[in-house]
Parts: sequence; C-alpha cells; structure tokens
Amino acid sequence: MQVFDTSIEGIDGTTGKLTGYVIDNSEEMDAERKRATIVVVPGGGYEMTSDREAEPVALKLVSYGYNVFVLRYSCWPSVWPTALLQLAQTMRVIRHNSEQWHVDSDKIVLMGFSAGGHLAANLATTYASDPVFAEHGFSEDEIKPNGLVLGYSVIDGGAKAHRGSFDHLLGEHKADPEWIEKLSLQNRVDEHTPATFLWHTATDDTVPVENSLYFAQACISHHVPVELHVFPEGGHGLSLGTRETSIKGWHNYGIEKDVQAWPELFHAWMNRLFPDAVFTE
Repeated sequence: MQVFDTSIEGIDGTTGKLTGYVIDNSEEMDAERKRATIVVVPGGGYEMTSDREAEPVALKLVSYGYNVFVLRYSCWPSVWPTALLQLAQTMRVIRHNSEQWHVDSDKIVLMGFSAGGHLAANLATTYASDPVFAEHGFSEDEIKPNGLVLGYSVIDGGAKAHRGSFDHLLGEHKADPEWIEKLSLQNRVDEHTPATFLWHTATDDTVPVENSLYFAQACISHHVPVELHVFPEGGHGLSLGTRETSIKGWHNYGIEKDVQAWPELFHAWMNRLFPDAVFTE
C-alpha cells in the first residue's frame, strides 16, 4: 500500500493536506484492478479537523478493499468557499491520477463527519448548480461525487444548527439569513444529489439528529436513494465507536457498541450501490 501526502491549496493562501491510502495491485490477483474510492472529510466545527475521524477511519475502510483519501481542509479563519473548493480540487486530483492510483473514476464516494459532513454534503448537493465551481475553473464531471456518506453531520443552519460550525464557516456573514439558508443543505438537495447513506445517534446533544432526518427527508422528496440509521444511544463525534477512536481522559468517551455496526452497514450499502466494485464480500 502506498501512503502519501499532497498539498491542496486554498483560494485565501492557506494550504490543506490530502493523505492517500492506495492499495497496490497484484499480478497474482489482478494487475488492472480499479477500486471504489472513499474521500474522508473529518469534522471539527470548521475550526479544526479531528484525528479521530481521519486515519482510524481510513484504515478501517482500507480493510474492506477501498482506496481512501483523507482531506485536512482549511478551517477558521478561512471561510466559505475555501474548504469547499479544496474538496472540489481533491476530486479533480483523484480523477486526474486515477490510472496510477487504481481508482475507478465512476465510484468515488464522499464520507464526512460532523462539520466535515456539512462540507461533503455541500459539494454533493451543489456541484451541478453553484456557479462558484465554474468561476474557479472546475467542471461538473471533475468534481461530481458518486455517493455520499454522512456521520452525525451538520446540515441545518436554523433551529437545529450547530451554531459554532456555521459561525466559523460564514465569518462576517454568520448572522445573514440568506447565507444561513444557502448553507442549510437540506435546502440544496436536488435530483443531482448522489445516493446517500446517513447515520446518527438519537441522543446527540451537540448536532441534533434532526440534521440527518432533514437531509434524509429531502432525499426522499427528490427521489434520491437514501439509507438512514439512527442508533439509540451515544453522544457526538463517535467516529468508529471503538477503543481505537475513544478519548483518553474523558472516561474513554467514544466507545459505543451499537455504533460499531455502522462500517459494516456502510460496506453492505456500497455493495448494493456498486455491485461490481466491492472485493471483500
């Protein structure tokens, strides 16, 4: 497996980091294998990117046979659309290097957590409609995600908002109703939004479960295939829900047995979405 970093520049002069976890092909098994690829977008309230939602998640996904890229995007004081365009650039870079990285360009899926889920959903719902992409030289085919996975994601800017995420994302526009409506992403779902897998916990008191419910309902209204799992217990930011991603000193916060099921549920969803692209059935 190749593990490498590459820089993703921001329009404001900041620099993000893209880490690739690319599985080597084998002459013995299949030298020409093209893999479904997951772009992991960690959360952190648009203030930072969480380690707990980065490499541990990537390694879990690699174990299923996916190539994985983790984007550490620019956060506050960077504001919209800096991170969004970095994610678009990530999609372009992966597609432009698909041959050497053994990527199936028609099977690139975004996976975002918390505020990173907001970023992933922002691209997934607006890649075909927001003029900001064409203004910065991106084509729809370069940046289109083929699937979307959202874990306890920030979606709503209204009554169920995680206000800190919106404040960091919008900066001086944080109190502007038009900006808040624009980036309440249940309002951006349309027929171009890719098939979506969501999971959340019912007892999340940081990003309320209604964020996922709103997005799922919008998908249903627009005939976008959607799968939603709501686990009964657990706080925010659980990542894999295992000891590996727990927080030492917080009474091992983050270990939640029921939540540990989500990677297998996701993998089964991928197998249905791309029946010819999953190698660990």
